[in-house]
Amino acid sequence: MRPAVRRWWPFTVRGTGAVLLAVASFVIAQRAGIPELLYFASLLAALLAASGIALLLTRGAGSVTRTITPEVPEVGARASVLVRAGLQSALPTGPGRWRDALPSGLSGRAEGASPGLSSTLAGAGGTIEVRYEVVGTSRGIHSLGPFEVTTTDPFGLVRRRLALGRPTPVTVGPAVVDLAPLPTASGEAGGSRQTTTMQLGQGADNLVARPYAPGDSMRRIHWRATAHRDTLMVRQEEQESSPAATVVFDRALSRWSPLAAHAPGADAAFETAVSACVSVIARLVHEGYTVDVVDSDGALLTDPVEGGDDVDARRTAAGFASLRARPDDPSHRIVPASAGALLGPVVVVTGRLGADDRASLGTVARHSAMPVLIVVADEGTDADLDGLRAGGWRAALVRSGGEVAAAWDDAMEQGYSRVG
Repeated sequence: MRPAVRRWWPFTVRGTGAVLLAVASFVIAQRAGIPELLYFASLLAALLAASGIALLLTRGAGSVTRTITPEVPEVGARASVLVRAGLQSALPTGPGRWRDALPSGLSGRAEGASPGLSSTLAGAGGTIEVRYEVVGTSRGIHSLGPFEVTTTDPFGLVRRRLALGRPTPVTVGPAVVDLAPLPTASGEAGGSRQTTTMQLGQGADNLVARPYAPGDSMRRIHWRATAHRDTLMVRQEEQESSPAATVVFDRALSRWSPLAAHAPGADAAFETAVSACVSVIARLVHEGYTVDVVDSDGALLTDPVEGGDDVDARRTAAGFASLRARPDDPSHRIVPASAGALLGPVVVVTGRLGADDRASLGTVARHSAMPVLIVVADEGTDADLDGLRAGGWRAALVRSGGEVAAAWDDAMEQGYSRVG
């Protein structure tokens, strides 16, 4: 039986056999004059009718809840989905099937057998709880559902399909790739973890001492340092501050396919660039940098991410789930005009470059402690970036769907050779 016919036909295989047997018994009973066979056919028809009526008493109860772990799956990563759906039935039901409709952004097997339900006339509701795994296939916000349950009567003759609850929006974030640590040279040029000391009269306790100053609280006296130096010492406030880094993600449409502006996941090159961008953010934050993420026109794409906060870095990556390309700004620049004042590491992720673009990038690398350029394009060759490398950029080319980690390694190795 074809799937379309199977969905329309309300009888199971057993029920279909019962229908054919009842029809055959009626025909034979009338032609052969066998009243017992007529009684048998009538009994089968009554049983089929009773089974159908029993299923009409089954209905969905409440809404469907879905718990997705992790809450924001990444492209290429697995996630677990726990579904709880309520059903009420005046009569017991037999085992059935369940199915959850998967959107194009998720793949997996979201179907299986569901257990039978006992009667809920006593007031207790029946609950179906299932779990399955999905894999993120496309960045964006997708609708998961509806949840469909196929129930059968106690005899397994008739089935009924119930669509329960509403679809659940699921955010699929870009893939965050583990990148190699920054080279030692970057630490020498600005440091990946440094502390700045602020001397104040009062502050939080720590192990750093300074001479007593009028107005200091006596509770802040550092007795060990006082005894060691033979002069009154107090604890000073020490505040840690992370050095700053900037990630520039060039979303100008002229450097990407027009599909990049339509919907997330439509342009493979743009998807690779988004993955590269969030991966770089995660690496810099892990290294201790406070990261500003800006577009090529200078607009902030997200709030600054504090150094060392890996959880916030992952949360920022999830915020890039619906990011798209945008129309070009009049300046058509790749790096914001304020880049001339950027002293810390600057990582630029962009698309295909023209001759004018390469010329405009030449002066930026002089100011940064670690200028990195990642070009995502299917056109051109790695040799096209030699001029930028000569100007101080650690430049790497990656193709659509290519290895972001390999491009990052290439850029970092260029830095080593220049330092050596």
